[in-house]
Amino acid sequence: MLRWLSGGVDRLTPEAGEYIFTSAEGESKNLFWGVHSMKRQSAIGFVLLALGLGGSWLGAQGQKATVILAGRLFDGKSDRLLSNQLIVIQGDRIAEVGPAGSITIPAGAQEIDLRNATVLPGLIEGHNHMFKIGDHPGAGADASVPLVIEPGTPFSAPYSTLLASVNARLDLESGFTTARDLSSGGTADVDLRNAINEGIIPGPRMRVATEGLRGSIAGPRYFHLVDSPYEGRKQVRIQLKNGADFIKIYAAGIRANPALGYGAPTMTLEEEQAIVDEAHRQGVRVACTAHAGVAVRQSIEAGCDSLELVTDIDAESVRMVVEKGIFMTFGLTITKIQAKSQNFPMAELSKASFQRAVKAGVKIAFSVNATGAHGKQAGPYHGEEAVEFATMVEYGMTPLQAIRSATSVGAENIGWGDRVGSIEKGKFADFVGVSGNPAIDVTELERVKFVMKGGQIVRNDFAGSGASLGRK
Repeated sequence: MLRWLSGGVDRLTPEAGEYIFTSAEGESKNLFWGVHSMKRQSAIGFVLLALGLGGSWLGAQGQKATVILAGRLFDGKSDRLLSNQLIVIQGDRIAEVGPAGSITIPAGAQEIDLRNATVLPGLIEGHNHMFKIGDHPGAGADASVPLVIEPGTPFSAPYSTLLASVNARLDLESGFTTARDLSSGGTADVDLRNAINEGIIPGPRMRVATEGLRGSIAGPRYFHLVDSPYEGRKQVRIQLKNGADFIKIYAAGIRANPALGYGAPTMTLEEEQAIVDEAHRQGVRVACTAHAGVAVRQSIEAGCDSLELVTDIDAESVRMVVEKGIFMTFGLTITKIQAKSQNFPMAELSKASFQRAVKAGVKIAFSVNATGAHGKQAGPYHGEEAVEFATMVEYGMTPLQAIRSATSVGAENIGWGDRVGSIEKGKFADFVGVSGNPAIDVTELERVKFVMKGGQIVRNDFAGSGASLGRK
């Protein structure tokens, strides 16, 4: 495992051409000149440094303790905020948390003063597409279509991955320290996830689906077509071999199929059941985009772990979801935007379905389905996902319910309830900080001023510099 020496360097230019890296044990140092002499990870790191996407993020951090003094703290699980709390961080984990007077500050600890702020767990985006690039020049008419593996487009996989790295950075800086990518870059999402994990580029912790699965011509063209239960099982194994953390099924589109009607499934029940069964046999979860109608009921029967971007669900299906402990995501804001810009008829149905689910006690995970960082707005941009909180509250959630959807509930949805989503001893030191009280005004989360991921400060506007990830 290689890591970069920080050496106080914030940027490297192509002209410099110097790359210094060391083994994790620090036993040897090697100097390389030119991109072609380096391994792939080092070359990517150089490119991103030259673009200003790396910087101090690449520096190895010391292991001395860090202490956060929090004026207000939401732990991600409770129904109230706590006052005057202290968080002790050792490495990338939370070592202790509790009232300031009850915890001894370790000698030599770095202190971060957030006594005038509210500290929350790092936020979790449950339905992300890092490779959605918006209306980038050359993207074509459909601004929501990722173009990593689309034939006949001007985008290569490396270029699209660079654009995705911009989206990852924007998401992280806005407070989303964890994201679940529901297929948008083929297997390139694995490379993006791994580059983030290796510290080569900044971004959220990621869970990825590689290629999604569909059962008809309906659905994204970059999803793999499944035409039998056998093929479904085979594709589960292929995607897991390629590095997937979970399986994504495109079970039904939003708009009606002229031949089959609104909410028609893209695959048979037997095909969907085979996919779910094989995934569960391999110990991974299955997310099913089932917007409405028969497809929702079929995905419930098939055993899907989450129903994604639901726009129309009836009371009986909601009852079944609660009974089986299935999670749901909605993407309310993008539906509102599309209803205005595309004469899209689903906004009111989506609102009613969300309210039905909230009232019934469905486990709703925060999701946005953001578009890219460039140009035309087909939905919320990356880096602006927090606008979804206000829509959730507008439609009937309390602010803390909405925040829990992006913290403890969101963590459980992606299978990481033991790692992220709450401020507890042993979990990753992922935090966001805002000036006001989001339990009163949830739009405070649209103005995040402090972000920490794994014990490393991503941004701290409270310090007065407004700097983030090496930006000056």
